[in-house]
Amino acid sequence: MPERDYLSFYATKFDTVEVDSTFYRTPALTTVQGWYSKTPPGFVFTAKVPQVITHQKMLHDCDQEMTEFLNVMDQLHEKLGPLLLQFAYFNRTAFVGVKDFLNLLVPFLKKLPKDHQFAVEIRNKTWLVPQFIDTLREHHVAFALIDHSFMPRPAQWFEKFDPITADFTYVRWLGDRKAIEQHTKVWDKIIVDRSSELSEWVDVLGKVYKRNVQIYTYANNHYAEFSPATVEMFRDLWRKQVALDVADTRLPAEQGQLFK
Repeated sequence: MPERDYLSFYATKFDTVEVDSTFYRTPALTTVQGWYSKTPPGFVFTAKVPQVITHQKMLHDCDQEMTEFLNVMDQLHEKLGPLLLQFAYFNRTAFVGVKDFLNLLVPFLKKLPKDHQFAVEIRNKTWLVPQFIDTLREHHVAFALIDHSFMPRPAQWFEKFDPITADFTYVRWLGDRKAIEQHTKVWDKIIVDRSSELSEWVDVLGKVYKRNVQIYTYANNHYAEFSPATVEMFRDLWRKQVALDVADTRLPAEQGQLFK
């Protein structure tokens, strides 16, 4: 089909999409208006905050860029979901530790509009401490849970603290980019069996779901090599492992919207 039809077709299969292109630049106003018009009621867009904010300026003097980004994304109206602040792995030349990072993050979070949803992703395992989590909770910002080769397994996120810091949570199945690209760069079929890992996520998220927390889940092609199939596998495992629990507790099956 023509590229212009991709999004409309996608929206017949999935409830939400995470927009990656916004990481590289703020999209044109007409582009975002087109996204809105091509998707049905109830569809949700999440998007990465531009790298000029999170990587290049590292939260310094970026009010203008953030305002411009929000003004454009607001054209999605009720279809706008969480906006993701995705940070790189920081070595000690960037930040000595999490406290130095929080010295920049906290003033930035204080300026964020309260009528928008935000999530923060970090890739420094040693920064997973209560002080960081409590900071996000204080500002009602979600802590992004990621499945990445050098980050903890799903259940481990919950061992030292409660990583659910807002009324929604944001899950990203990222995998190992370098390892999978040694085998292929054509994303048309599953080549890595992730059923056991996804079962772990079902177990963990099933407990979160019972807390009436909105759950957004996204899969990268680098996770198992074909992200639509990854989401379908998760959906199948969810139905088998969680649906019965939901029925047993007499929660309506439509409570929450799992895939948003």
